[in-house]
Amino acid sequence: MPASVRVLGVDPGLTRCGVGVIDVERRTPTLVHVEVVRSEPDEAIEQRLLRIGRGVEAAIDEHRPDAIALERVFAQANLRSVMGVAQISGIVLRAAAERGIPVAMLTPSEVKAAVTGYGAADKQQVAEMVRRLLRLDAAPRPADAADALAIAIAEGWRTRVPRASTSTPAQQAWAAAEAAARSRR
Repeated sequence: MPASVRVLGVDPGLTRCGVGVIDVERRTPTLVHVEVVRSEPDEAIEQRLLRIGRGVEAAIDEHRPDAIALERVFAQANLRSVMGVAQISGIVLRAAAERGIPVAMLTPSEVKAAVTGYGAADKQQVAEMVRRLLRLDAAPRPADAADALAIAIAEGWRTRVPRASTSTPAQQAWAAAEAAARSRR
């Protein structure tokens, strides 16, 4: 197995869905890709879900992550917003299951604590730490992009990847077979 892990992070949203991909090697994250998949509020809901779903699936298929990290839906006063987030989360979960990719669900406070050291950090603090951790000239914009990368970083640090030197030949063969099966999809 590789000494690094590739994580695709998703900040689910119906109008703006952040998608960030990083590689983590020895706790050092490196930017691979970031984008915000968008849909228009005046589109029919099924078309919005299709547009966001296709965008997320394209990122998964192009970057072939080892894991997907998804921000967990949390209680909010705006029921319509929560419904959109839940619908997008369902699409991401289905896409991951179809490809056999493990998914981690992280709360916003878990992500904030992981990247800033403070579970109640604001969006600007999270974006600045993402910028620093990924060694970027500027924080990713809009905030959905920075949030997706923060989610990926938090999971990348939590994910345990066995070192090749401690894996048995059988474990290495199994991992290679799983990777080959994923690449054929």
